[in-house]
Amino acid sequence: MPLDKPKAPFSLPKLPYEDNALEPVVSAKTISFHHAKHHKAYIDNLNRLIAGTPYEQMDLEEIVKKSAGNDKDKGIFNNAGQVWNHNFYWESMAPKGGAPAGKIADALKSSFGGIAEFNDAFTKAAVAQFGSGWAWLVKGKDGKLKITTTSNADTPLAHGETALLVADVWEHAYYLDYQNRRPDHVKDWVEKLANWSFAEKNLN
Repeated sequence: MPLDKPKAPFSLPKLPYEDNALEPVVSAKTISFHHAKHHKAYIDNLNRLIAGTPYEQMDLEEIVKKSAGNDKDKGIFNNAGQVWNHNFYWESMAPKGGAPAGKIADALKSSFGGIAEFNDAFTKAAVAQFGSGWAWLVKGKDGKLKITTTSNADTPLAHGETALLVADVWEHAYYLDYQNRRPDHVKDWVEKLANWSFAEKNLN
């Protein structure tokens, strides 16, 4: 992921756009709650949980990988995973996402048949994710692109896959704007906000 890798104590990253830049798909009100409250709470919890432990000397990716599957450190994984996922999520959106082009467009065509086919498959996967979670475009260990979903704080990073793009389907990501209409939110998200230049950077 082409993001900075600071070590603890972690702080809330600044958004790459203004709070109202993603309207009407994601409102400024949703951003204010999601970023300044939910995301910040995960960061504060993580800093508290790793204080005085070996995790305090690791960057965020190392913490996620090291704590994954470790029942003793489940609380650390849940918060670290949510911090990493949210850091990635904000970068996965752009005020004018537009259509993919270049290498990422070629990769989508090769893997899914085309942009429209990918959008449809991604929307269906995101809508079908039961409960809280995430819908991802990832590059698998075999180098091929695929769509996957994870529950709660789980992340492709913990499974050796390369994340390219993610949509948050926890209710707090869309409920103020779409209520229970997750399908409408995801459709608008992938067609209007998906940051394909960010996905292409992750592909390389």
